[in-house]
Amino acid sequence: MVDARPSVVCALLVACAPTWWLAGCATPGSAGAAEATGTGSGGGTAAGAAVPDWRATEAPVLTHHAQLTFPDRFIKAGESYFSPDDRRVVFQAIERPADGTAPSDFYAMFVADVVRDGAGRVTALADVRRISPEGSANTCGWFHPKDPDRVLFGSTVVAPSNRETPGYQRGTGKYRWQFPPEMRIVECDLRTADGTAASLKPVVGDGNGYVAEGSLSADGRTLLYTQVDPKTQGDLWVMDLATGERRCIVDAPGYDGGPFFTPDDRGIIYRSDRNGDSLLQVYVADLVRDPSGTVTGIANERAMTGNDQVNWCPFYHPDGRHFAYASSEAGHSNYEVFMRDAAAPGRAVRITTAPGADVLPAFSHDGRTMIWTGQRGTGEKSSQLWVATFDLAAAKAREPFGAAP
Repeated sequence: MVDARPSVVCALLVACAPTWWLAGCATPGSAGAAEATGTGSGGGTAAGAAVPDWRATEAPVLTHHAQLTFPDRFIKAGESYFSPDDRRVVFQAIERPADGTAPSDFYAMFVADVVRDGAGRVTALADVRRISPEGSANTCGWFHPKDPDRVLFGSTVVAPSNRETPGYQRGTGKYRWQFPPEMRIVECDLRTADGTAASLKPVVGDGNGYVAEGSLSADGRTLLYTQVDPKTQGDLWVMDLATGERRCIVDAPGYDGGPFFTPDDRGIIYRSDRNGDSLLQVYVADLVRDPSGTVTGIANERAMTGNDQVNWCPFYHPDGRHFAYASSEAGHSNYEVFMRDAAAPGRAVRITTAPGADVLPAFSHDGRTMIWTGQRGTGEKSSQLWVATFDLAAAKAREPFGAAP
């Protein structure tokens, strides 16, 4: 089998992607600045041109926007998910050293408490803390669905042997996706976490091949993840956490990754570059289980997108039917968040409209809040964590974007 990684990297280079795969949280000093202004900088707006009023154009689907992380604390931040009780978030970020020394080359993993106003809207983060070892590379955090004090994430635990920095490269304007072989999935108990390797419990991966991009089924029984090693492409695997049994369930040509369960645990959603055309498409599939409930494979796999774009990071709304994702449908220089109905995927609606990339959307468990990574903040251009109140009915009523694939 041919290693599909160059295809994925090419797709991201074609996209001229800004600082994706990042996450962040507010510093104590910025917690009061939850309602950031709408005059952000970023790609997609010519010099001297008026910045669109994205608060107006995104309403009524997104309202009460709040920036949660800021460049005074995090050089870049993103990929954040809510805890099962919606009281915390987990995210990855590169922290700005307080003493002015050179920052880390790799993302650390952080958790933070969610701050809400009197109406229950998310406005800021508090008690932000790092849970990954210093010097390690980390990605894709996920809370255990039955215990909000347990977090799983991909980590090299020690400094990776590949010292190339992932993410947007300021000197070249290109994006680099890193696959450190030391990456494995670990678990951290927040009740005892101290940011050291000793506080991490290995779950899957032996440090000799990339294992990451993990998420858990709603019952906490099954871990879904991506595995890459020198002899295979990126494939989707499952692990029964009760028995330790592992099996590959998607091994199509190309890189399949970023998988999540549907809210009812009956299926999965993921992205793939299996067409070999330097693009990414979103797929869904039904899960097959044996009489004991163990996942044994997939059935009825189907493409949700089939256009000439890069479509990635799909995430289901809790209604179990609609999913948000990031796409180049509005242009390869300015990725935006879109939504489709998995039962009728030919119709895409645009959710975000601000200059600069908006990617990695996720929802709170009550479906009322969307959290994502955006570059719309004022001042220094960087990827930071954003949140807004989300109205599914308004999204469904929005006119479709462009021609359906």
